[in-house]
Amino acid sequence: MTIKGILVTLLAPMENHIANGGEKLLGNASSIKRRPDGKVYVSGQMQRHVLFSAIDRLNEDDPNKGNTIVSNGDGISNKIEIDLRSDMGGFMHPSKGDYSGRRTAPLSVTPAVAISESEVGRDLMLRLSTMDRDNAIATREYSESDIMNMNFFLDISSLGISKKFSYKETFHIGTSFIKHVTDIERKRRAKLYIEATRTMNDYANQARNAVSGEPQKVLIVFDTKMSRKAARYFISSENEKTNILAELKERNAEYFIGDDTTESNVNAAYKGAFEYLANNDLYNPAGNDDSIETFATAFGED
Repeated sequence: MTIKGILVTLLAPMENHIANGGEKLLGNASSIKRRPDGKVYVSGQMQRHVLFSAIDRLNEDDPNKGNTIVSNGDGISNKIEIDLRSDMGGFMHPSKGDYSGRRTAPLSVTPAVAISESEVGRDLMLRLSTMDRDNAIATREYSESDIMNMNFFLDISSLGISKKFSYKETFHIGTSFIKHVTDIERKRRAKLYIEATRTMNDYANQARNAVSGEPQKVLIVFDTKMSRKAARYFISSENEKTNILAELKERNAEYFIGDDTTESNVNAAYKGAFEYLANNDLYNPAGNDDSIETFATAFGED
């Protein structure tokens, strides 16, 4: 099978957390972000931060990392050939003024949202002073217990690859694809992405609280087209779940389901996914490894 998209949707329990805090809306009361229906959520921006933090750790431990890095979110270059955040997360350099200054991210996420209305509590925090001053009192909201639904998608057609448009006068007359890394490196990056979805831990305000976004249930889909429909699998009715899986089978997509509350556990699903990835091809519109160019060379920035 030729893989064109990899979707990971999961449910992760979070206890006594403020995984993505809001503004201090009530004086010294730190609030947690909630939707109008009472469900707490973690923004897509925070989800991307946590995912790339996990990718960074995994990449540093990988003996095949070569000279690759995961750049800081506030300093993203256009060096797709070495920077995994630049490649998978995209970039925007407005000063360039043309296409070479931006890249649409192949990796997309949804906010993490509680599947049921959240019960929010409030901590009273007292900072004692050793001097003859008033003690500082503040409160902080937290959510007691949530099952968070998270979704991640990787567009394989853009992984390690850029589109280049040709123009004559003001008319677009052609599109070509530029390959920046080898097939082996593209598959390594796809594996890092999948692995990172089960090591989500670097949430806001949680350094001392050990809140985890690691999955209790997971569905990993290797798709033959770009589709995110299966992202709603875990919040669907049983009939809709059946129909989603039937649709995947009909177009020869492969999927792996894990549930730590049953014998079909999450670890087994990830092991099956890694084996499947290793034995199948990633979609490649850009040709073989002989055509590899750096981003700067391809777009005339050397």
